[in-house]
Amino acid sequence: MKIIFKGIVQGVGFRPTIYRVAKEMRLNGYVLNKGSEVEVVIDGDPNEFVKKLKENLPITAKITEVTVKEDNRHFEDFRILKSESGERYSPIPVDSGICDDCLHELFDPNNRRYLYPFTNCTVCGARFSLIQDLPYDRERTSMREFKLCEDCTSEYTDPMDKRYHAQTISCPKCGPSYRLYDKEQKEIDDPIKRFAEYIDKGAIGVIKSWGGMHLCCKLDKIEEFREWYKRPQKPFAVMVKDIAAAEKYVEITEDERKLLLSNRKPIVLAHKKNCEQVSPGLSTIGIYLPYTGLHHLLFSYMDTDALIMTSANIPGEPMLIDNKDAFSLEADVYLLHNRLIPNRIDDSVIKVWKRKTFFIRKSRGYVPDPTKINYKKSILSVGAEENVCGAISNNGTLYATQYIGNTRYYPTLEFLERSLRHMMKLTGVKTLDGIGMDLHPLYNTRKIAEKFAEEHHARITEIQHHWAHAVSLLLDNKLKEGAVITIDGAGYGTDNTIWGGEVLYATYDNFERLGHLEYIPLIGGDKAIKDPRRLVFAIFKKLGKEKYFHDSKADILSKLIKKSPETSSLGRILDALSCYLGICTEQTYEGEPAIKLEKYLENGNPEYKFDTEVKNGVIGTIEIFEQIEEHVKPSLSEKEKADLIYSAVKTIMDKLTEIAMDNAVGKKVGITGGVSYNIPIIEMVEKRLKKEEFELITHNNIPNGDGGIAVGQNVIVGELVG
Repeated sequence: MKIIFKGIVQGVGFRPTIYRVAKEMRLNGYVLNKGSEVEVVIDGDPNEFVKKLKENLPITAKITEVTVKEDNRHFEDFRILKSESGERYSPIPVDSGICDDCLHELFDPNNRRYLYPFTNCTVCGARFSLIQDLPYDRERTSMREFKLCEDCTSEYTDPMDKRYHAQTISCPKCGPSYRLYDKEQKEIDDPIKRFAEYIDKGAIGVIKSWGGMHLCCKLDKIEEFREWYKRPQKPFAVMVKDIAAAEKYVEITEDERKLLLSNRKPIVLAHKKNCEQVSPGLSTIGIYLPYTGLHHLLFSYMDTDALIMTSANIPGEPMLIDNKDAFSLEADVYLLHNRLIPNRIDDSVIKVWKRKTFFIRKSRGYVPDPTKINYKKSILSVGAEENVCGAISNNGTLYATQYIGNTRYYPTLEFLERSLRHMMKLTGVKTLDGIGMDLHPLYNTRKIAEKFAEEHHARITEIQHHWAHAVSLLLDNKLKEGAVITIDGAGYGTDNTIWGGEVLYATYDNFERLGHLEYIPLIGGDKAIKDPRRLVFAIFKKLGKEKYFHDSKADILSKLIKKSPETSSLGRILDALSCYLGICTEQTYEGEPAIKLEKYLENGNPEYKFDTEVKNGVIGTIEIFEQIEEHVKPSLSEKEKADLIYSAVKTIMDKLTEIAMDNAVGKKVGITGGVSYNIPIIEMVEKRLKKEEFELITHNNIPNGDGGIAVGQNVIVGELVG
């Protein structure tokens, strides 16, 4: 019988597992990699074989489809045949944290890979980050420069060995290695151990990992690190030695524990304990466990059990990957290896809610992650502007790129183009049938869309930002239509204003704007985002009052109001609340004022009654600020602030939810957009829906925020081009 397996079946130890299962069952036949699938012929019961295989499936493998066909050929034994290229289907596995077996070898003095930081096997190690082309063979990865020694060759060619056809196989004799440099680029002996000593003594270091570089230091050096890196308030991720160490710094739920311990090793946002300076004003920190051999070695040498570990980059630009560029950071020490990084890939960041994974950043460990779609056309989509990911579809499957970043900066824009071209190569897309881009006329991503359109003579479709959000949510939940609350900071609207507090009725080929928040002026455009005092001034100016600015400055801002863009953004309302109540009056990183409200929302109650009108679907917000003012006093406690914030936000969310319920299909209401990462806001909506026996639809696989925009764009264009 012939059995065809599809899924993540390349570079994950799938064929050796088939070989061992067939041998154990005393079957004859063969296994053959055909690029898009693995073909197996056996002279036994296919059902028993598939059952046995699934029981022994490598942790990183995933079978998505099994087809059985008649084949009565006779074989004398079971063999692994030479691979064929075949059709490209998504054979690329994700980067996977070092497995327990390899970790044991790493610290076994009798093993030839003792203390070797690049130890890996067929089920773990770098994958996507080092693959340059398909089929997935060593010569098409950045390991091609390292010729296998006799011992590694023996393992690589033995079907019974766990490193059989492990394309990244290496050892201290033949593989990549680390070097340590000081500020003057002078090399230092015993690199990993000495680097650990430097960090323990308070140094700021640069580490080159699988998909890029990190900056690191001890937690008690964070104030110096902030001053040096010029990030006074930005939250930083913390890597801890093990799960026991994690429990010293954060409270861990069972779902968070599973993610932390998984082979994907994402950064997980968890409620913090006694480490305020890691994320000032926030209730959570991002925490993760070691995922490379190097990380484990460092912690084995260090006294500390936790490190600030954040992406190493020049402000606004992508994470560094080239050794020569590392020294531009002017750190104290640099631990660099000599393997190239073809595919830069940041750490993934996840917030967990009721067993749902809200991807703040979907990247290492999760990309590429194929999503089934209903169209066969090849569509390219470029996303929005910040927190960008691109997307490619081919033959009924959609692939989002890794996290790209803020494309206002040219190097990041270049990174987007390179990543899209690379994804096209890996998925075999040679011709594009359509291209999707954001409606905003000034987004730099449009330049990339136009470049691809010219090359492929493909039509570009402009997609409204919140429609793309809504469709990404529908796809994430396998729905075709629905009422969706789309809440974020900014998205260009069809009426030339800035949207962000919307209720849409969305399908894959159209949408209707059912309701939105009242427009407020953005005095000076983006300046009002960086200085939320301008938002407060604009709101109270509508009430005939002046806040924060007076005299000549107030006169200037008052005149600017008439020329300023208007926004219905919930993100800006949250910024204004944060500023007016003295929580955050200046943005030092993206979304800071609104993000710092979450802690207050967690601790607040609806103690205050606010009234607001809804006229023709427009929800009044300015009048809420007028009512808040009645309760503001110099002696306002933190609890009173929390209650005021909670009451105001709940008033707004109740109105948005009611509009959505009035237009819902099947008693389901969706929520998406960057503000939907805010758990108390999600729970407000859920509670209101439950009263009327409605179901809340949220994200789980596609990012809530702008990282999911390209997915929504792709689906919409795919629907429109047929």
